Amino acid sequence: MSRTHAEQAELALLLEVAGTPKPGNVDRHRDHEDLRFEHFLAGSVGAGEGLRAAAAGEPVGEAFETAVAGMAEQEGGNTQFGCLLLLVPLVRAAGAGELTRDGVREVCEATTVADAAGFYRAFEHVDVALADPPAELDELDARRGSDAVPALERDGVTLYDVMVHSESDGNAAEWTNGFPRAFREADRILDGDGPVLDRASRAFLRLLAEEEDGFVRQQSGPEAAREATRRAQACLDGEEDPERVAEEFVERGINPGTTADITCASLYVALERGLSV
Repeated sequence: MSRTHAEQAELALLLEVAGTPKPGNVDRHRDHEDLRFEHFLAGSVGAGEGLRAAAAGEPVGEAFETAVAGMAEQEGGNTQFGCLLLLVPLVRAAGAGELTRDGVREVCEATTVADAAGFYRAFEHVDVALADPPAELDELDARRGSDAVPALERDGVTLYDVMVHSESDGNAAEWTNGFPRAFREADRILDGDGPVLDRASRAFLRLLAEEEDGFVRQQSGPEAAREATRRAQACLDGEEDPERVAEEFVERGINPGTTADITCASLYVALERGLSV
């Protein structure tokens, strides 16, 4: 029996965190001080109800909030908020039989004000590190949670609009451009060889080497973001040991979280396109 779309998404969450080494991220060899491998496993399972809702065609914002609420039912806090933000529209598109860039673009562009409200309510289930918005967008600061919903409704702001306002973030850029990095990396994962967890690790390094990580830039500064990209390429070129870089980045708190999110989305697309596990 083949897996459902939601089960494929849960598997993608599990494969992403189990891939190693992923410099700076929790993996099966490394924990953070207050966020451990086991929390990610529990978060993956907890997200299932929301992923099933997305596959069944439920509204994107509602499915996302349900997934985040379920993910948060473990002791570590925010494990996979960004992964779910990418997975929910992909799963929705797959459930409609259109897991293509055009198909997922259509899902994203069709989101509503109610979807934006669901996205904002999701922030009430877990702490998410965000940069301060521009002063003119203070009313739409996602950290306000449901308190921002009246402003969304007054201004007619859809979830797609929210992502357009946030395009400097790597995940939002995927949303507004038809998930180019996720689909491209999925093809490379499929073309690769060896165990899937090794392919997941290589995918992470490739994605990080190609583009600076927005979460690193936000949390650790632009020089750290440039360093992470430079050293990921050095790992791919055999000039550095990725295990050593992984240990160092964990110690220094350099966490390429956006790259992990896109790795997860890539794994999901690859699974739906025939990646065998």
